[in-house]
Amino acid sequence: MRADRAYVCAAALGHLGDLLFGDPRRGHPVAVFGKAAGAAERVMWRDGRAAGAAHTVLCAGGAVAAVTALGRTVRAVAGAGGATLFDAAVTWTVLGGTGLREEALAVASALEADDLAGARRLLPHLCGRDPQSLDADAVARAVVESVAENTSDAVVGALVWGALAGAPGMAAFRAVNTLDAMFGHRSPRFLRFGWAAARLDDVAGWPGARLTAVLAALAGPSPRGALRAWRGDAGDHPSPNAGPVEAAFAGALGVRLGGTLSYGGRVERRPVLNPGGRAVHTRDIAEAVRLSRRVGVLALVITSAAGALRLRRFRPRAERAAGEGGRA
Repeated sequence: MRADRAYVCAAALGHLGDLLFGDPRRGHPVAVFGKAAGAAERVMWRDGRAAGAAHTVLCAGGAVAAVTALGRTVRAVAGAGGATLFDAAVTWTVLGGTGLREEALAVASALEADDLAGARRLLPHLCGRDPQSLDADAVARAVVESVAENTSDAVVGALVWGALAGAPGMAAFRAVNTLDAMFGHRSPRFLRFGWAAARLDDVAGWPGARLTAVLAALAGPSPRGALRAWRGDAGDHPSPNAGPVEAAFAGALGVRLGGTLSYGGRVERRPVLNPGGRAVHTRDIAEAVRLSRRVGVLALVITSAAGALRLRRFRPRAERAAGEGGRA
């Protein structure tokens, strides 16, 4: 099978695996990576940016090296077919769209049953904010914001880097994203140590976030509202990547996002995104989930085509010659 077709096949199989099975229940590679990164942090931690940068390079580079070595070994042992299945497996384990949507709908179900305490217990599975002071609408707003941001982080961004650099690119993106989630926050311990992970995540997430915002505008109920909120409000958000994504989702759904948040006892007052929209209600969670699913499918189509085009254009000369000889 030609490399470009193999890439499309692997991407489709990996996405299908995520749709059918969600995240692996045991031994999830991302969880294994997180444990290793945590162990390395306990050894390497120093209150400075240089130590954090070394930790980030070691962990992200190790993930890329492991996936690259495994991929080459599988290809040598099992041939092109085995390599395609390996790439599909990497895609499946890196994508997290189904798990994201299931967690969001679980919170929505609790809110619909008037189980605010249950919804508060479930919210930390989606985001790191303090749930105990939130009413039902504030919980729903937190879920919609998390669905928007993680559609970029757990789906679109990974697919973009797969199109750019194959399975190692996807592994690198997910590794950097995980390091940012673990160490990139502004706690006293990680303010300097986590700086490199946070900045690298900003860079790695930039293309996926913009594609997510574009697709949310195309696939959402209000394309004009999404573009207006993205253009008018995203720049006020403290995150260069969450801003466009959350603003586009807010405008597409016609709701207000942002405002006062609480993380680890620290209160943040963020700008309101799409201030002309209405307040978020429980029913908006299901609509955000549907939008996230549509965005993921569109991203799969676009990135598969882009990845196949890259491989077709830059495939080795020997492979091109063999293909031309076969056609002759």
